[in-house]
Amino acid sequence: MDPPRSQKPFPAVLVFTRLLPNFLSMLADRSYMRRDYPRRETSAVVWLVAALVASYFIELFLVLPSLESSGGGTLQRLALSIRNLQAGRVWVLLTHSLVHSPVNPFHILFVLLGLVFVGREVEPLLGGRRLMAVFFGSVVMGGLWWTAAHWSQGGTHVGASAGVLGLFVVLACLYPNQEFNFLVFFLFPVTVRPRYLIYGLLLLNACGLVFFEIPGNMGSFDYSPSVQLGGMLTGWLYFRFFHANNGWDRAPSISLPAWLKRSGPKAAVSADSAGAKPIARSGDLRAEVDQILDKINSQGFGSLTDDEKRVLDEAKDMLSRTSNH
Repeated sequence: MDPPRSQKPFPAVLVFTRLLPNFLSMLADRSYMRRDYPRRETSAVVWLVAALVASYFIELFLVLPSLESSGGGTLQRLALSIRNLQAGRVWVLLTHSLVHSPVNPFHILFVLLGLVFVGREVEPLLGGRRLMAVFFGSVVMGGLWWTAAHWSQGGTHVGASAGVLGLFVVLACLYPNQEFNFLVFFLFPVTVRPRYLIYGLLLLNACGLVFFEIPGNMGSFDYSPSVQLGGMLTGWLYFRFFHANNGWDRAPSISLPAWLKRSGPKAAVSADSAGAKPIARSGDLRAEVDQILDKINSQGFGSLTDDEKRVLDEAKDMLSRTSNH
């Protein structure tokens, strides 16, 4: 009987074990294997939609079956109500946006559809952080308006419609005349300009607030005009005093009327200096135009202020005069 031979590894295994370290070192030098490789970040709209959907399913499967126990109390502590605010639970001004009507699934469905429709248009211009700030700022402002309207009569409010309307007002300010197409009840195609839809919502909510909500005649309608008006106001305030002026420090200041200003030699001198201003700043015009063009590429044409649009018109006139000569 032959003695047992020592088992040697298969030649392919030897080759693999010897080449594996070199192969791994080669992969480590590749850009797609590095940890600092730029990956596409999840958008703020996706995070908001995921948070709303997750909270809704938690509400359905964990809270509703135990309404008589601690689960119902937890749900009530998250909803916006006068009793919660009087008890010091100020966080309900924010958490009520995560709670929606469990008996009416269309409540959260319309919120999600509006968030996706408006958010995908606004986020490239605002960025994720500003979109989040406008959304939750509109939620809080809507909650404050609801509190003012219901302080004496009480009640409960849930939902994130104020955040969606705040973003929609920003979209209407950015593209007031652009036509958007959408389906009403998923059946009827409608083409509308955002500013006209905002005007209609303002009129509807104002009438609902004055004639129904404040007197306490809303009945069984799951609708709060005060919340929507607060959200719309937040969107307008953001665009007017932050986005359009590129910062709070550049917000338009209050100036005296023309009939209160002094007239005389000083006014004539200021007029002469105003007339000479374009000539004095002609050397810096190219740099200003470059900055404005960079802003258009990053934030869109709708983010320009009146002064920046005037600079572009001045540069266009200068180019036309140069070409004529």
